[in-house]
Amino acid sequence: MTFNEYFESLRGKEVAVVGYGVSNRPLIPYFLEHGARVTVYDKKTVGELGAAALENCKRGVAFVSGEKYLEHAEGDVIFRSPGIHPAKFEGKKGILTSEAEVFFEVAPCKIIGITGSDGKSTTTTLISKILTAAGFKTHLGGNIGTPLLPLVPTMSENDVAVMELSSFQLMTMRRSPSVAVVTNVAPNHLDIHKDMEEYISAKKNIFLHQHPGDRLVVNLDNPITSTFEAAPGAVRAGFSLSGKDGGNGSVYFKDGNLMQAGETLFSAERILLPGRHNIDNYMAAIAATAGLAPVEAILSVAEHFGGVAHRLELVREKDGVRYINSSIDSSPTRTNAALSVFAEKGEKVVCIMGGYDKHLDYAPIHDPVNAACAAVVLMGATADKIDAAIGPELRRERAHDMREAVWLASRLAKQEGARTVLLSPASASFDLFKNFEERGNIFRALVSEL
Repeated sequence: MTFNEYFESLRGKEVAVVGYGVSNRPLIPYFLEHGARVTVYDKKTVGELGAAALENCKRGVAFVSGEKYLEHAEGDVIFRSPGIHPAKFEGKKGILTSEAEVFFEVAPCKIIGITGSDGKSTTTTLISKILTAAGFKTHLGGNIGTPLLPLVPTMSENDVAVMELSSFQLMTMRRSPSVAVVTNVAPNHLDIHKDMEEYISAKKNIFLHQHPGDRLVVNLDNPITSTFEAAPGAVRAGFSLSGKDGGNGSVYFKDGNLMQAGETLFSAERILLPGRHNIDNYMAAIAATAGLAPVEAILSVAEHFGGVAHRLELVREKDGVRYINSSIDSSPTRTNAALSVFAEKGEKVVCIMGGYDKHLDYAPIHDPVNAACAAVVLMGATADKIDAAIGPELRRERAHDMREAVWLASRLAKQEGARTVLLSPASASFDLFKNFEERGNIFRALVSEL
């Protein structure tokens, strides 16, 4: 089915847009253009949703708001916002779908999909940059921030769509990308998923519907992803920091080098991004682009790419102290990876931690925090959990908001002789901020005021 054919199939139908978020908003003009009757269901009112919502109202879009908006969501086709659990729609009539699912139906080009608990945004970006360096026209999007469905009219069959996919997007997927990458799986989002089993099942959906000749790339060192097996006829490859070679163009780390099929690709020292976790990300990207990108294209990215915003991003240096924004670190495993960069260099940091509670286990942060931190500043709903997990030895302060956290961290860095203040919350942002980007942007602004 083509892009136009799909939207034409909605003519005269009731389309329910549930959640007026990043993935759903850009679709509304296409629904209207093709004669669909559109109703938006969102907790916020039209006024709270802003000028674009008011403009849509003038164009005939109906809005249903309030705490019980989900109870009223009905339509011939229901477009679910990724963060809303599919179980919320049980018993409702109509076809339940999403922007991501429709993209898989109508995309005219090859799709490389990336998921995982950690590292998926960086890996997605690396794959896109490597393919661009190799001469492909690429389209980067998905959970990383850009809905790809509205871009379909600009795509051709020789392009490559590189798409980050969250567990929420994957839960109801009935198609899989031709290349599927799973960076790792660790406990995450257990405030929305009913249990870890459901979370793992969602991640597996990225490859369960692959076809013969498709490619699955998994983390061979992760106890969960290492058990994943490709769909019948698909090829399974992997990547490994511990030196495991999974065959089929797998990439592994040995004697300081990235290796593939027994051959040295290049030394890890040529990678500009710091940290062993970024060696993992590069190996995943290389295994995903096997046969598509020469080593020269990979090296051009490795030696020049400085990282994605909000991921160990240097904001500024003032009075001998560097301020680093890693607001993306919304789980203990992400923070552990960020702290390992400093622990490897024997450097002590002051870390700002805490946020929304996703019901995760914080016990695993004890050793990394105590190894890499001179002190911590705790804030948000998870402050007590983190306080208990890190033990009594480390100096700590409590902050009511980000402004106080930055001020306390700056003071602690001077008192403890630390050269770095790191925002790495190990928690989601939703208690005080809309998302991790807003949290990171506010941190940036406050640091600039110091």
